[in-house]
Amino acid sequence: MKRFEIIDGLRGYFLVFMLINHLVFTGGYFLVQINHRQLAFVEDAQGFVFLSGLLVGMVYARKMAKYGYETGRNAIWNRAFELYRYAMLIVIAVLVAKMALPEAGEIWRNWLGGTSLADPVRLAAIATFFFQPTFMDILPQYIVYMLFAPWLIQLCLKGQWHVVMIGSVIFWMAGQLGLQHLVTGPLDVALERADEQGVRASFNLFGWQLVFFTALVLGAMTATKQIAWSRIFTPENTVIPKAALAICLFFVPLRIATAHGFLPDDMYGKFGAMEVRADFGPVYVLNFAAAAAGMAWLFIAGPEHSNSLVRRVAGALTWLFTLRFLRLLGRHSLQVYVWHVAIVYAVRYVDGRAGGFSEPVKIAIALISIALLTLPALWREREQWLARPSVQPAE
Repeated sequence: MKRFEIIDGLRGYFLVFMLINHLVFTGGYFLVQINHRQLAFVEDAQGFVFLSGLLVGMVYARKMAKYGYETGRNAIWNRAFELYRYAMLIVIAVLVAKMALPEAGEIWRNWLGGTSLADPVRLAAIATFFFQPTFMDILPQYIVYMLFAPWLIQLCLKGQWHVVMIGSVIFWMAGQLGLQHLVTGPLDVALERADEQGVRASFNLFGWQLVFFTALVLGAMTATKQIAWSRIFTPENTVIPKAALAICLFFVPLRIATAHGFLPDDMYGKFGAMEVRADFGPVYVLNFAAAAAGMAWLFIAGPEHSNSLVRRVAGALTWLFTLRFLRLLGRHSLQVYVWHVAIVYAVRYVDGRAGGFSEPVKIAIALISIALLTLPALWREREQWLARPSVQPAE
């Protein structure tokens, strides 16, 4: 198995379930209930951002170590500006569709507000990421983090990874205290338009950077052999998986209780302050860290464990996350993410115009949408797929 296959498969998995969760139908639909988030404060967006940061650290740390800081920095920034073009392209495409399609403005109002191509202030807010239409918000934060990535990777190459992590934790704490509002508060007033929206974002950059930059540090240290994962995650060291399982099991009843309103009001008030998804609050940090550590142990040490049940679980997870379909999506995850936004807006428009679909029809639309996710990936690999066997490159 190649080095990045499981990472690609995981990213593909998260993309599939992000699409399922983002599809909106009148009256809801059943498939959205089939997700690990029903039992944990662990969501697809967290995994997607984490794995993106991990790959940035792994790929560009190696490049920077081999070719120098400037080469690595330029490669990272070129990638960031490429993704910026994708982010702006999908916004423009949706706004053009809003102008062209009957009732699109009303159907997408909750997602776009009063945004139009005739409003330069709102367009400037979108271009600078201060206003992010619904479902277009992961890519902007990824781009912002990429702008800072070269300096942080360089610190990791110099053995100063702890400086990066200390700074990341401090910014995370600032996000939990809402210190970003010192800047975004005045901007919100300055950018407010007729729809009474100014600054709009689903993710607090101060909070969520902890996910990306922790992964970036781990990726950079992996690429430069500062971490030997096979020595940390061993079949004999069962403290990590046991602790991870205990923490995950602790949060299961709390996730169910908060989702269905079973907690007393006074208890929920205290718990809710630590469970703010937009800020990536402490509850999400602990649950995600436990789930990630447990999964890593299963992938690395699980296949060699003495317990046959553990080996079977590890084998099943490895099989799932190395499916060709998921790896195909994962290899082109950011382009697929942009395309998923177009699919989600198209499905919402069709539902808004037709509405009242039966559950089987909703499930069929969702499955067709999942299949359509492959289009940008297949297009980017078209030469490989269309090549004759006689001219295919050797494996």
